[in-house]
Amino acid sequence: MPADTNMPVRSARPSIEIEGQRDATLTASMLCLDIVDSEEGFARCELLFGNWGGPERPGFQHFDRSRIEFGKAIQVKLDNDSLFEGRISAINARFPAGGPPQIGVCAEDRLQDLRMVRRTRCFADATLGNVVERIANDHGLQAQVDLDGPRYKVMAQMNQSDLAFLRDRARSEDAQIWVEGTRLRALPRVRRNGGIVDLAWAGTLREFRVSADLAHQRTSLVASGWDVAGKQVAHHEADEAAVRAELGEGDSGMATLRNAFGQRPDTFAHGLPCDSGEARTLAETSLRHLARRFVVGYGVAETRADLRVGAKLELRGLGPLFEGEYTLVYIHHRFDNSGIRTEFRCDRPSLGKGSAS
Repeated sequence: MPADTNMPVRSARPSIEIEGQRDATLTASMLCLDIVDSEEGFARCELLFGNWGGPERPGFQHFDRSRIEFGKAIQVKLDNDSLFEGRISAINARFPAGGPPQIGVCAEDRLQDLRMVRRTRCFADATLGNVVERIANDHGLQAQVDLDGPRYKVMAQMNQSDLAFLRDRARSEDAQIWVEGTRLRALPRVRRNGGIVDLAWAGTLREFRVSADLAHQRTSLVASGWDVAGKQVAHHEADEAAVRAELGEGDSGMATLRNAFGQRPDTFAHGLPCDSGEARTLAETSLRHLARRFVVGYGVAETRADLRVGAKLELRGLGPLFEGEYTLVYIHHRFDNSGIRTEFRCDRPSLGKGSAS
């Protein structure tokens, strides 16, 4: 069994900062920590602290709201690296039988602003980048956009939160929306540079399970609608070319499906593209979403700050079918009496060719 003999030694207890200042009391009294983020955007954090004093300050410790208060900035760090940055949005308490009282905190990143504002409005003759910039300005954020999607005659936000609306529009262009501090970022998934993280099974990669599944694969995908101005059908059929840049040397789910079971084309029935450009974007984006569900992995790793959504995982020690590069799409940093670790989900659109016979 392979092993990583160069595993770093580092603190197992994250530190807590309130309004930019490290709080030694909260750090020492922390019982549990959960930080969750995904490619959908919107990171959140839940913390649980002991809430009973000692000889210097008997009684409840954190009910005076001097440290723990709504709206305060909170940051979780591992050594000097940030795992989470957000603002306190909930406070709770636990009074267990036979044990000391506890106080809990929930925090969310700046996408909370977008989640809590619901609107009905239209954006005319605009790109998704224009919409991101408008919404960022509405919430006092700086937009950092690198999108090359089409210009739409109308984009309607119908009784949706700003966050839900941006998520829907971004998905239609294979883009992702997230925040870094006060920056609202929008990039196509393939251009989201989250760095490269090398993990080896039985070392920094503690556990891993993975499946290659053809259930959601199709050999091609058609999107069609009606071009009113051109008085013609808006039509495009996407095939493996749409995802070829992400395949590496492996076999795609589309090729595997075709070789095993024959042609399996499909039609995207929930979109109405208004011209050929929109039809192409819809068909290729939707096919890429399906293609990436071919190989999906779930793992547990040693916690490190560069395990973040959008990172490329280079997984070693898994054999020729499943080792190699994956994209990290979900992370869950956990801390409790067992220490700290990171659970994650990753995917890729191809399977290794296996050993030569």
